[in-house]
Amino acid sequence: MEHVAPYFTFAEVVRTGSFTVAAKTLGLSKATVSKQVMLLESTLGVRLLHRTTRKLSPTAEGRALATRCQRMTEELEAAKAEVLLLRRKPRGRLRVSLPMTFGLMQVVPAMPEFLERYPEIDLDIQLDDRVVDLVEHGFDVCIRIAQMPDSSLVARKLASSRRVICATPAYLNRHGTPRRPEDLRQHRCVQYTYLASGTAWKLRGPNGEESLVETTGPFQANSSLALKTAVLGHAGIGQFPLFAVAEELKGGQLVEVLADHALPDLSIWAVHAPGRTITPKIRAWVDFLARRFASDTGWSHDAAAKHG
Repeated sequence: MEHVAPYFTFAEVVRTGSFTVAAKTLGLSKATVSKQVMLLESTLGVRLLHRTTRKLSPTAEGRALATRCQRMTEELEAAKAEVLLLRRKPRGRLRVSLPMTFGLMQVVPAMPEFLERYPEIDLDIQLDDRVVDLVEHGFDVCIRIAQMPDSSLVARKLASSRRVICATPAYLNRHGTPRRPEDLRQHRCVQYTYLASGTAWKLRGPNGEESLVETTGPFQANSSLALKTAVLGHAGIGQFPLFAVAEELKGGQLVEVLADHALPDLSIWAVHAPGRTITPKIRAWVDFLARRFASDTGWSHDAAAKHG
């Protein structure tokens, strides 16, 4: 493709009727503008301008070319404006990675509202409790639940959730209720596959004392929803993020045990890879979730204290 600068320079000369004025508008020297027009005439093999000491006017060929070049200029300006608009208006495909339980219970139900608010976003959600590489798998943003996110990522905290140990009343009536952390060793404890401490449950007592209890049980899964189903079927005792079992605790299907002992809290983060532009669609998604979880979710210790 031929260098296009002389074409735009020529169009500006015709528009202004002056090499001097065109040079000032384009931020070039008068000599550079004159040289570009002469180069264009040489390349096309036609005279484009009538030059006199008093007047500068296009030839018939020059007038036709200038008209085309002006249209090109207008198209480029329109394209530039469209790109700038795209940067401001949330639109396009948004690929999001969500942890299974939190995604299904807390995020997916809010998606109709999000899509109604941002109708030009196409949402692609993948549910997986494994930690995925955002760049390798092509995700724009993901939600991670951890005490602290990977330090190599850009993170924004959305909410906190305490964890609770619970079982059904029927299980506790049959097997007894744990009164001390070490009592858990005598119970069937269902296990979350991706728990950082494995089968060891770390608890902090009311006076700050810490216990690390090795638990056993016949069932483990990589989904809190699967574990909750098992516990609701009286299979044993489980530990869960409060957001996963709040309704069952409220309705009495589950009962919290060792309530005076705390498990480490979980933080819920929106993360994306560093060095990437925060596009309007990513910002819209993160801001939407931040607003949704900014109100009192009832999942944290502070909320429990407030309502206790």
